[in-house]
Amino acid sequence: MENKKIKYKLSPTQIIVIGFALVICVGTILLNLPVASNDGRSIGILDALFTATSAVCVTGLVVRDTATQWSIFGQTIILILIQIGGLGFMTFGTLFAFVMHKKITFKERVIIQESLNQIHLSGIVKLTKYILILTFTIELIGAFILSFRFIPLLGFKKGIGYSIFHSISAFCNAGFDLMGSVTGPFSSLTMFKNDLVFNLTLMSLIIIGGLGFKVIMEILQKKQFHKLSFYSKIVLKITAILLVVGFLSTLVLEFSNNKTLGEFSFTEKLLPSMFLSVTSRTAGFNTIDTSGLTTGAFFLTIILMFIGGSSGSTAGGVKTSTIGVVFAMIKSVLRGDNDTELFKRRIPLIIVKKAITIIGLGLSLIIFMTMLLSITEPSFRFQDILFEVVSAFGTVGLSLGITPSLSFVGKILIILTMFFGRVGSLTIFLAIAFNKKATSVKYPEEKIIVG
Repeated sequence: MENKKIKYKLSPTQIIVIGFALVICVGTILLNLPVASNDGRSIGILDALFTATSAVCVTGLVVRDTATQWSIFGQTIILILIQIGGLGFMTFGTLFAFVMHKKITFKERVIIQESLNQIHLSGIVKLTKYILILTFTIELIGAFILSFRFIPLLGFKKGIGYSIFHSISAFCNAGFDLMGSVTGPFSSLTMFKNDLVFNLTLMSLIIIGGLGFKVIMEILQKKQFHKLSFYSKIVLKITAILLVVGFLSTLVLEFSNNKTLGEFSFTEKLLPSMFLSVTSRTAGFNTIDTSGLTTGAFFLTIILMFIGGSSGSTAGGVKTSTIGVVFAMIKSVLRGDNDTELFKRRIPLIIVKKAITIIGLGLSLIIFMTMLLSITEPSFRFQDILFEVVSAFGTVGLSLGITPSLSFVGKILIILTMFFGRVGSLTIFLAIAFNKKATSVKYPEEKIIVG
């Protein structure tokens, strides 16, 4: 009797989930080393895991201040994890394949396609090359401009290091900063709140990183809006709407709030309002104290964090195109149309169902995690917990200051939320559900009353 070997093949979604998890594990081990901390002592496995997850998931939530806790070795590990997390581990792995002149197999191409959330497989390796070149070019330009602020402040060597770190962190929408050694732990970028060059540079990096590589490359190649693909037009229009609405709403809601913008002149209110609108969508930097926001601005920030950036980008959230499709579907239902239309184009039903699923899973995860944290963290206000969960899910990194005080279970829950937010709830559930046989049975149709 012959032994039958059962071969279990991992799906692309499973490989992506496992790949991110392995990168986080390696990062945790390295950050837990005594050499990674400034005091020469191990930080502990849980805080190392939290930091590694936050870096790989490009979130920016931290239990220890990045500048004062970590040594240069630790900060370098965090920066590498941010770059891997922003690009995707498969894209980063492709870089080494290029360097080693290794051929990219068909299976690897499929995984890259899934990782970059692309529709077509053809030209995926060429796209990856463009992404790598584009990423490093933009980050270098960003670092060069930022050096004009950091070098006079910190000296040449340290200034260059800070410029590179913040440029990569901004483009990857990570929200990690090193200003704790300059303006105090957890102070973020408050000292630059009225620095025009610094703000515009960081906002540009965040927005470009949040648009998605496909959109950026189309803009560079076609240069005219009417020549862009349908998807790119949707992303640009919705992004513009969110930025303008976020900016104007923040300015109005915080105009007289002495805890944020109230004490500034009108012109001094503009940059912080604009910066918060940009960073709320996924970056996590802040130039004003987010704990002092009014109720309206607080709720607006939660909405922006939930939406996030665009598909195939370094950003998190449910994505701009997803929101666009859902709103188009709602509009079609209200008008009595059978088809979902957006900008004079019909959206396939499978895309509509996927968008609704993504929104549903995202809201379900946020509700579930908020309920659990309300039980495990009874000393915190409900709104603080909700803000933290949405920030983790949207891989934003903004916090009302409760992150370092979370309990053991609380930190684990936020770690899981960040992981689901970065990899994608739908991707994770698809990875779990893979190999389950789909039923081919068609049941009788039955109408039910809804609404």
